[in-house]
Amino acid sequence: MLKKTLIISLSTFISSFAFANIDTVQANLAKNSPNLKIENIQTTEMKGIYSGSMQGQVVYLNEDAKHLIAGPMLRIQDQHNLTRDLMLKQNSIDWKKLPLQDAVKSVRGTGKRQIAIFSDPNCPYCKKLELELKKLNDLTIYTFILPLKPQSVAPSKQVYCESNPAQAWEDLIAQGIQPKSKKTCANPIEQNKKLAQSMGVNGTPAIIFSNGFKVMGAYPAEQIEQIFKEFNL
Repeated sequence: MLKKTLIISLSTFISSFAFANIDTVQANLAKNSPNLKIENIQTTEMKGIYSGSMQGQVVYLNEDAKHLIAGPMLRIQDQHNLTRDLMLKQNSIDWKKLPLQDAVKSVRGTGKRQIAIFSDPNCPYCKKLELELKKLNDLTIYTFILPLKPQSVAPSKQVYCESNPAQAWEDLIAQGIQPKSKKTCANPIEQNKKLAQSMGVNGTPAIIFSNGFKVMGAYPAEQIEQIFKEFNL
């Protein structure tokens, strides 16, 4: 009984000590760089080094919060990429919970690789992302149309009234060609807005990979390929 009590007490002490160090890092960060927003600060395997999330990226800092390191942390023994684990943990959603039936589906090549994107037809960065996605092969793209701009709402809804929504979306996002259909039909725009909010997507474009890893912004094709490779997707 005494041994069990000692183990529990020691565990509580170690846990409290870890949180105390994290509190120190947060306090030093607020003091040294009040405008630098780093979230999810936690301990790492490397003594005295802490990880955090900044604009969706994993960064590292020491206890006095005077130095910041960006880049992968590897465990030498087995070459395991610890940063990759943190990236997935901090920026992940459940792919299986995506209502893919509400997305506009586009298949290129075999379509064996999958991503979902949130996109606004009048968002310049969304247009840039579409150009980058055209450089990728063997890809299935599920587009959740998210009209954040007022002028995007009407054409976004009309995409779903076309006989070929995928082509209508491509014409709209790539060339600004408005859907020709004048009829009204059911559309998932409101559901898409609620979905985006529930997943922390408050801007466009957003990319979600099939393992749930989420990134924001118009990533170049090379970086998207690198993510596929990094996670063996």
